[in-house]
Order: sequence, then C-alpha cells, then structure tokens
Amino acid sequence: MVNDYKKYDLFGKTFMQKIELKSPFRYDFPVTEQACFLYVLQGEFRYQVDQQERNIPASYSLFLNCISSGNQIRHALPDSTCEIVIVTFYPDILKKIYDRELPLLLQASKTVSNKSNEKINNDFLIQKYIEGLLFYFENPSLVNEDILVLKLKEIILLLSQTQNAEAVQVILSQLFSPVTYTFKQIIEANLFSQLTIEQLAEQNNLSLSSFKREFAKLYNDTPASYIKNKKLEKAAELLLASDQRITEIALNCGFNDLANFTRSFSDKYQRTPREYRHELKAK
Repeated sequence: MVNDYKKYDLFGKTFMQKIELKSPFRYDFPVTEQACFLYVLQGEFRYQVDQQERNIPASYSLFLNCISSGNQIRHALPDSTCEIVIVTFYPDILKKIYDRELPLLLQASKTVSNKSNEKINNDFLIQKYIEGLLFYFENPSLVNEDILVLKLKEIILLLSQTQNAEAVQVILSQLFSPVTYTFKQIIEANLFSQLTIEQLAEQNNLSLSSFKREFAKLYNDTPASYIKNKKLEKAAELLLASDQRITEIALNCGFNDLANFTRSFSDKYQRTPREYRHELKAK
C-alpha cells in the first residue's frame, strides 16, 4: 500500500519519485526503455531475478534496467514501512542533455553481458546526493527544469565514481545499444577472465543454480571443469607459440596464483609448464 507519493517530471516524463510503502506491498515497473536507480531511505525491499532474490536495506540502492517485463520490488518484512527514492533514466532525455557527447558511463560497454541489475553499497557521496533530492521534495517551489537537469547529470557523475561503475555502465549502455547475448557468447567472451562462477551467472542474468543447469545442458560439463580445461589448453598453446614468461601466461589465461596454475597444469599434462615447454619445443 502506498502511504505517500511525490514526483517531479523532466521533459514530460517521470524523473524522480519519493515513495513510502506500507507492507504488504508490491511495486511494478513499467515495461519501457529506461533504467532506474532506487535508494532505500527507510526499511528494506526485495528484488527477484530468475530464482535469485536480493535484499536491499536502508542506505543501499539498486540500479536496474526496465527493458524487460517482470521487474518489481516487494516488501521484505511484515508490518513494516519502506521509503525509497527513485531516479529514472531515459535514453532520449540523456541524449538531449548531453547533446555533444555522452559521458563514458553511457557509452557502449566492452563487457559481453546481459546483466540487468546491481546492488550499490552504502556510499557517502550517494547519501549526500539523496539528501539534496530530499531538500527539493520538501521545497517544491525551488524546483525547475534546470535544477532537474543538474541533478540528473550529478547522479551520472557520482555513479561513474562508485566501485559499481563498470556494472552500471553495462546496464546503462543497454539503453543505447540494446544487444542480447547468447549464453555461449557470454561464456566464450569471459573464459580467460578472473570472473567467478557466481559472477558469470550474474552476467547471464541467472541465479547460480539456473546457470549451472543451463551450462550442463549446453556443455555437458560443470562450469568449473570446462573453464579450467579451456584455460589450461590456452596456456599449453602459449607455452609453445610464445616466449612469454610462465607467470605472464598464467595471468593471461585467468590464473592469479602461479602455484595453483602449475599444479593444475601438471595434473592435466603430467609435466610442469616449464617441462612441457622444454620437451615439446625440443622435438
């Protein structure tokens, strides 16, 4: 149930909202080309993607795109109140206010990912930004189009400076270059990265259990086993085809621990990386 609702429009579209919700509640997002930043002032809410549910408590925020259907938040605790501030991003408005060149955060991401949401940790600068928005909600006579444009540019700048900037860029760039990658494209693009299995699941916008089921169906193997073997096969190729140091090859193939790389390589090829290079190059 909505206890209180305030909003401001920018260029005819809902830009920022302040909503107080009393549980039990469910708040649905419209299916449209937009992204949303939701900051929890009080209480907490839950957001579910696939079978994975995220809990967003007070002073934390959620960034998500609303291109696909089914986006909704719901109450986290019975008989509780949740107060949130929502800032909405529309591609046409962003293009209008950045008439010359989009900032880096809005440009096409090089990351191959279908990631659609990111939980943003408690951040001091974001808190101060929200305090500024609350001032305008309390003083509507001071709000005008120029102020709203400045607040939009400010949140873009602040998000680009958080530790979540890369994920936010992936989500925002989907508004301008709506590309949906296949499961295999995402796996192959990230084979030699440092991403964990959990992070790969996020890039596919799947829960960990759904990701493992899909992986087994397509590759007839577990993610850990398949990816490890691919990394070792690439390392074996580089050992013969290049003069790179073994440490560099390990890093380039996604191993951040030389001892673990050497042990894994020896288990697969029955010789150390150094022995493998020496013996096969000598033939």
